[in-house]
Amino acid sequence: MQLNKLTILNYKNIAEAHLEFAPGVNCLIGNNGMGKTNVLDAIYYLSFCKSYTGQPDASVINHDAEFMMLQGSYVRRDAEEDVSISLQRGKRKVARRGGKEYQRLSQHIGLLPLVMISPMDWDLIRGAGDERRRLMNQIISQGDAEYLDALIRYGKAVEQRNSMIRHEMRDALLYETVEGVMCRTAAVIHAARQRWIEEFTPIFLNYYQAVAGSVEQVKLEYVSRLNEQSMEHLLAENRERDMAVGYTTRGVHRDDIDLQLSGYSMRRTGSQGQCKTYTIALRLAQYNFLKTVNPTTPVLLLDDIFDKLDAHRVERIVDVVSSDQFGQIFITDTNRTHLDQILQRLEGDHRMFAVADGVCSAMPKGGGLS
Repeated sequence: MQLNKLTILNYKNIAEAHLEFAPGVNCLIGNNGMGKTNVLDAIYYLSFCKSYTGQPDASVINHDAEFMMLQGSYVRRDAEEDVSISLQRGKRKVARRGGKEYQRLSQHIGLLPLVMISPMDWDLIRGAGDERRRLMNQIISQGDAEYLDALIRYGKAVEQRNSMIRHEMRDALLYETVEGVMCRTAAVIHAARQRWIEEFTPIFLNYYQAVAGSVEQVKLEYVSRLNEQSMEHLLAENRERDMAVGYTTRGVHRDDIDLQLSGYSMRRTGSQGQCKTYTIALRLAQYNFLKTVNPTTPVLLLDDIFDKLDAHRVERIVDVVSSDQFGQIFITDTNRTHLDQILQRLEGDHRMFAVADGVCSAMPKGGGLS
């Protein structure tokens, strides 16, 4: 899959941009805070109908505007795909494919597979468990529609049960109905996550060793109470506790991944360089995994990934992303040297764009920044 054209209107600090991309590597150069990341985030938004940063929808609209719109023209499986997403203040988000509005935004997920590597990935290691659950959900749902459906239905059932708890409802039949949905969907979610961990870990190990240049052993351990107990038992055992605290305390919505290096938790022992290497390897493995489960080749977004890495690791990352296993790539950096290193190793068309104060300008090949 490749993104040929992107139109941005009133998205964050970008008032208007019309960009045409190369099928290979596309580089965005500029100082920090100028809008490079916002271009990548707009591409991400077109795939997932939300910002990579997790910002509320209303905050992605340029503060001087009443609406935002994103339009992308893709080639997917040798066919043209036109996708647009628009949002007006105070109104619901509208996503369209080929001019036809989706009934549910979830119908769009998986159509345009994408992986983004960003400095925010630090939260995968240092952040709370919801960051790592989001990683699992994002990867699995792009290739498994049943999983995504179960995840949505489970989330709604948890919200309903929490509402019943807050209102101190005691109707046993009503709880049985809601918890029945939770148990059935939790079984689907748990099984899919177990399969994913088993399939994903060896892919991740290969990428970690390629980027780190070492034989250190990495491991992803799926942490879930459903590994030992059924969802039915967890809900029954913790009902009185849930009533006391006011929400559902047990279930797959509390699952986590223990990220390990040489038998130790990265969260406690990993250095800054090791953690960044770890998260980059996670995302590259995510890309590889998506290629195996989705017939559409993902787009890869690399946002300022070379910062705070030594020259040895930078060179190894350049080697990895320069291989022919990747499709269309978008890279941002403040330092053109890294980008030139990548472009020198690649064949095929590439393009460069300068980004300053939310304005994107195509640069001539071989040209420099003024």
